[in-house]
Amino acid sequence: MKKKALIVDDNKSNLMLEKDLLEVAGFEVFTAENADGGIAIARKEKPDVIIMDVRLPDMRGPEAARILRQDKETSNIPIIFVTASVMAEGREEINAITNSGFIGKPINTRTFAKEVSQFIK
Repeated sequence: MKKKALIVDDNKSNLMLEKDLLEVAGFEVFTAENADGGIAIARKEKPDVIIMDVRLPDMRGPEAARILRQDKETSNIPIIFVTASVMAEGREEINAITNSGFIGKPINTRTFAKEVSQFIK
């Protein structure tokens, strides 16, 4: 059975690149361009992993992650934050979220799918 991934990113170029890389690696991929949409898809599809930008138009990624952690249906889904701008304080915010990780932008197109797979139990 295919692994399911949800990508939440308001930048269409990043969204499509990450989607293509994961689909080539055999994932079934769902996408959302804002946190609210991502939360709704996560609750409906229960993906194996969520890849989320830190800066989204409606709320910050870590805030969306906290909402997902409070819902028993989505509380154990690994969340990978993909962002170019993570200062020390932002990293602490991400590290405080259980079962989460970080991949820096620009992503390495050769290793991205493998990096994502490492977060799936």
